[in-house]
Amino acid sequence: MGNRADDTATGTPVVQVEGVAITHDGETTATPAGASFAVHPGEVVLLLGPSGSGKSTLALSLNGLIPHAIPARIDGDVRIGGRDAATTPVATLSTTVGMVFQDPDAQLVTGTLLDEVAFGPENLRLPVEIVLARTEDALRRVGLWERRADNPDRLSGGGRQRLAIACALAMGSPVLVLDEPTANLDPAGIEEVYATLADVVSAGDRAIVLIEHNLDQAVGLTDRVVVLDARGRTVADGTTDDVLRGRAEELHALGVWLPVSTLAALALREAGWRIDPLPLTPDELRAAVEAADAPPPATVPAAAEGAPAATPPAPPAAPIEPVVTVRDLSLSRGRTRVLHGIDLEVRGGEFVAIVGANGAGKTTLLQAIAGVIPLPRGHVSVAGADPARTDLRSLSRRIGFVFQNPEHQFIAHTVFDELAHGLRLQRLPEDEVRARALEVLARFGLEDRADTHPFLLSGGQKRRLSVGTALVAGAPILALDEPTFGQDRARADELLRLLRELNDTGTTVIVVTHDMQLVTDYADRTIVLDDGRVVADTTTGDVFADAALLRRAGLRLPPLRQALQGSRHPALAGVTRLADLPAPQHDARTVRPAEAAP
Repeated sequence: MGNRADDTATGTPVVQVEGVAITHDGETTATPAGASFAVHPGEVVLLLGPSGSGKSTLALSLNGLIPHAIPARIDGDVRIGGRDAATTPVATLSTTVGMVFQDPDAQLVTGTLLDEVAFGPENLRLPVEIVLARTEDALRRVGLWERRADNPDRLSGGGRQRLAIACALAMGSPVLVLDEPTANLDPAGIEEVYATLADVVSAGDRAIVLIEHNLDQAVGLTDRVVVLDARGRTVADGTTDDVLRGRAEELHALGVWLPVSTLAALALREAGWRIDPLPLTPDELRAAVEAADAPPPATVPAAAEGAPAATPPAPPAAPIEPVVTVRDLSLSRGRTRVLHGIDLEVRGGEFVAIVGANGAGKTTLLQAIAGVIPLPRGHVSVAGADPARTDLRSLSRRIGFVFQNPEHQFIAHTVFDELAHGLRLQRLPEDEVRARALEVLARFGLEDRADTHPFLLSGGQKRRLSVGTALVAGAPILALDEPTFGQDRARADELLRLLRELNDTGTTVIVVTHDMQLVTDYADRTIVLDDGRVVADTTTGDVFADAALLRRAGLRLPPLRQALQGSRHPALAGVTRLADLPAPQHDARTVRPAEAAP
């Protein structure tokens, strides 16, 4: 981590961003509002910042899509290979900057892998022999040459993202910009993409600008870290060690994602553990914990004489009836069978995670439960209703659904009206509609965006709005597809705490996610899908204790379990959730050997 920075940060930068502020048409506030950094040949620069800080907007300015395709005013300078990106045509910039977006399907257009990768160089009007040579080289570098005649649709999610990287490589661009390239991928797909990026980096001929929330994989690839604050101003720029280790507490307070191992180490410091330097990976956390002595246990005041006896445990609660029932559900998309004879029940008040590899059928199952796709009658029951026979207004009172892509559910012209729409369908008084919508706006930090069109929000803000539209109606069941996708750490924590609070008061929560740490931290029960079939349905702890099951389903242990399983410290050996780490000591800050630099 950071080994290449001193060797690569020399000479003329290939990317130069100076005091950049970008204001979209129709907006009055610039986001970002003052970003500055440089990228030198061969460097890997990780760009971090809270949701809404303008990271993706900044990425689109690096290849000229802003302002040439997406109207906006750019103040400051964006220079790519010495050219002014605001005045240089996108076609010219594409030979210097290759873009890889979070959704590879949005940039794949042809029928075979070979044609897909050749498409870009062909549009540069290069000689055929150069086009073919570049195409073969790019496909070999991402491990897809042997599948060059396949249709891209036959690739896994990780494979399609590797194909998108190959398309960028074939352009010969000395800079690759990747915007959340693993956001939609299962754990195996994430490993595929980062193995590919590691091969690209090892060649030393391309600089990479990486926007990523999954830092557990990214830190091993990164030389430098640039951090934007909530307004999009550069507040940190240095080596991985200087920024992620040295300023971890500052970044945590800013709401920026940190590796799970770093978050765990910060919590352990608060509990009196001597961990210095801060770890960034599970291996580093394991080594730090095993080398440290456990702090003395906190003293617990003795019970006062004559104190009342402890309250006896409550009798077991009566069994709770299922609120969701799925029986022998099979579904196809076109000629492809996606779900095969699914049987399951979800009881009232459960917090259930549905996990599995890309293509396992998770989203289709969740959409079937929520009634957003056509269903055969009598196979699904939601709060006593058959979604196949129930009108949308009635169904929305029973279950709220959050799409993986927030734009798929937006229908209004302002954020406020998007929240108000479902309430108005219920014919509530306008005063109550306004009060409930404003409450959700405040809860999700969207008060200043009430009059903004939903499509003009940042990715993270769109996600918060989509969750808010599901919550505002007060349905007793919530079904969420990747709810933390695109969120900064602070907003993700806030959202998950909110879901936990709702769950604690009786709301049933069903979540599809690729985030294994989220699953262990929040889900009591986990359903594992593989090739459209339920292969496990049990407690979350039992799922992650079954190594063979995880391998079969393309899953991985969450980072905290990787680090702490088998620890010599009994208090840590069985910990899988951040919330189960030892509690802070009141004087822990005086015990620590070192503080994160301010």
